[in-house]
Amino acid sequence: MAATRLELNLMRLLSRCEALAAERRDPEEWRLEKYVAALEDMLQELKKQSSKPAPELMNEYSRKVDFLKGLLDAEKLSSSTEKALASQFLAPGRTPTTAKERTPATKRVHLQTKARCTGKMRSELLGTDPLAVNDFEEFTMRKRKGLASDEKQSAVELDAVLQHHQDMQEKLAEEMLSLARSLKNNTLAAQNVIKQDNQTLSHSLWMADQNFEKLKDESDRLEQHAKKSVNWLLWIMLIVVCFIFISMILFIRIFPKLK
Repeated sequence: MAATRLELNLMRLLSRCEALAAERRDPEEWRLEKYVAALEDMLQELKKQSSKPAPELMNEYSRKVDFLKGLLDAEKLSSSTEKALASQFLAPGRTPTTAKERTPATKRVHLQTKARCTGKMRSELLGTDPLAVNDFEEFTMRKRKGLASDEKQSAVELDAVLQHHQDMQEKLAEEMLSLARSLKNNTLAAQNVIKQDNQTLSHSLWMADQNFEKLKDESDRLEQHAKKSVNWLLWIMLIVVCFIFISMILFIRIFPKLK
């Protein structure tokens, strides 16, 4: 079945959007977002037509449009980690949009986006220079532009680029795994130290409570002893005073005053 005018326009705009997505855009660039919105409208109109393409082709169009939407949504995220995670779940197209392409453009855009996001995340985690990642992106862009001149050489270069991206992702995954293990070990060591400190503190509190109880008992005993000592001393003093008083009276009676 021959392609309708609407389908041809959709393919041209889709190819243009894929080319814009592959370029390094300014954060204030608005064309790609507007083009993707127009793609959505054209795709909805194409679905309503009676002479619409085959279901497999329609699914491929929807897949590419959803990929571009997801790419824009991922670029709006603030964290590099969130961008890298969102780019991992993007599903690029499976077939080329134009006959000149040997590899789907959305697949190349997907690989470039993942490499860019993982490079930024790596630079934030490890403190490396993100300029190396930008230089590699420029290298891949130059390789992508050479597809129109020499398809065979470009295919080999594209394989090398894909392999390099795969190696970078594996190396980044190993480094992140090593950091996670180190963080886990440090966390376990800190937990053990805190646990020992808590045990020592609990034992110290228990000893303080025991000493306080003993001190309280000794204080009560000393207070009782002091009260008993005061009582005995008072009685002894009263007895001594009475004895002295009686002795004085007897002394006066026995020895009268001389005239």
